[in-house]
Amino acid sequence: MLQQIGELIQQHQTFLIAAHERPDGDSIGSALAFYHILRGMGKDAVIYNQDSMPENFLFLPGSDVITQALPPVANFEVAIILDCGELERVGKEAATIAKIPNFVNIDHHVSNGGFCDVCLLDASASSTGELIFRLAQHIEFPLTREIATCLYAAILTDTGGFRYGNTRSGTLLAAARLVDKGAEPQWISENIYESDSPGRIRLLAAVLPTLTIEEEGRVGSLVVTQKALAESGALSDHAEGFVDFPRSIRGVEISLLYAEMGDGRFKISLRSKGKTNVERVARFFGGGGHLNAAGCRVSGELSEIRRRVNEAIRDCIF
Repeated sequence: MLQQIGELIQQHQTFLIAAHERPDGDSIGSALAFYHILRGMGKDAVIYNQDSMPENFLFLPGSDVITQALPPVANFEVAIILDCGELERVGKEAATIAKIPNFVNIDHHVSNGGFCDVCLLDASASSTGELIFRLAQHIEFPLTREIATCLYAAILTDTGGFRYGNTRSGTLLAAARLVDKGAEPQWISENIYESDSPGRIRLLAAVLPTLTIEEEGRVGSLVVTQKALAESGALSDHAEGFVDFPRSIRGVEISLLYAEMGDGRFKISLRSKGKTNVERVARFFGGGGHLNAAGCRVSGELSEIRRRVNEAIRDCIF
């Protein structure tokens, strides 16, 4: 498949790069790296995401080229869909993007069923960034400092700073190669993990009192409400990473973050330790992800949603 993707890139000139709504470090770093690769090959490329970038990724080279306004799709020969298990994950413009004649999907989610003919899928990969690193190596594209920085950020964030179970020898070798090509681990980590806004810290202070420990200490959760966002002056993006706090508690195997979206739904982020598979729970509610990190969106009252999620955890895991 690497060869097929390389040939498709050679054969076409205009590309739309899109990743999932509410972008994270992997989707942003991967999209920017692919953009730099295409531009380095003399291709025309646009990165689209329906949502704005989180502040702590604005330092990535080329971040200012990402647009929230989808250009006319007739301008593009190929759509590159990154970090999405299904096309609908790009958001409200999915049906319009579907009109582009050629598709490439690069993804590492176990829930990806393959929605186009040209797919680079590997659920054992740490991140979409790691897969793009493999592609760059295969087509022998020289890694610039800009590309190395973006891919290192992608891998760093989706491995939780190289702490999660998806960190394998190939992941670390890729990271080492990216450092050789100019990625600066300390500078990248400081920008991502040590540049919080006052609004994020105020939001964290409002959210921590919602901590709930259930299922005999094995499940911990936090809640982010629209009211907490408004009172702290924070954005929804500022809650990124809050799901990891309950997981840091001794004895907690599954950590959840219930984030109110303002449209009658809650976005539920799930994390776990060891071989506890939270993807099963997310899939039960129409979501997906990985063994230790998954997510879904559920409509309803919070109390009823929590009851249903806890029931699913007992049925699917415990």
